[in-house]
Amino acid sequence: MSNRTLAVASAVAAALTATYGAAPVQAQAMEKCYGVAEAGENDCAAGPGTTCAGTSTVDWQGNAWTLVQAGTCEEIDLPGDRQGSLEPLDRDLPA
Repeated sequence: MSNRTLAVASAVAAALTATYGAAPVQAQAMEKCYGVAEAGENDCAAGPGTTCAGTSTVDWQGNAWTLVQAGTCEEIDLPGDRQGSLEPLDRDLPA
């Protein structure tokens, strides 16, 4: 078998394994977590066809959110006495 034929056969086998032989990847439940993003690292969607991702200007900006794995928001380690929140916060807002 030539190297080319072997490479094609390997690619086909890998694709079939990924499609039929592997367990499906489960989507993780995610939730909005406010006050945990560094400046410019927030997630956001203002409606269909629009975005405001990356617009936070202050680290840990309380009204900026990031998607995190469900159930982890309030356990994220942050500097100082800060804690993530499932609701917008009135702390660390831009001047």
